[in-house]
Amino acid sequence: MAVDPRKEDLERLAAEDPGGPVVMLNLLRFTPGGEATYQEYARHTGPFLKRYGGRLLYAGQGSTALVAEDGQAWDAILVVQYPSRDAFLRMVADPEYRKVTELRSTALSEAVLQATVPW
Repeated sequence: MAVDPRKEDLERLAAEDPGGPVVMLNLLRFTPGGEATYQEYARHTGPFLKRYGGRLLYAGQGSTALVAEDGQAWDAILVVQYPSRDAFLRMVADPEYRKVTELRSTALSEAVLQATVPW
């Protein structure tokens, strides 16, 4: 399973932009020992969120899965808001940010990263 967005995924995110802020849902499953590596990635990510106007709305560990098939529970959930899809895309393209994404890739065995649109 992919844990990082591919070029075509990022292009689709930009093409489907309805405008305005975007809230990104992150569902994370860690590799053995990956939680500590992800925490290190998160520490490095803070300055980039600030630089591009993003803010962490929620971060928490997965708990009891009430409606899920076996294997669908997640280790952690993050909800991050950006002022626009463009701001998110500029952040993930930032050469300095890209240097720390290896930590994220190493930490995760599975992930969902989904843009949301307000109702």
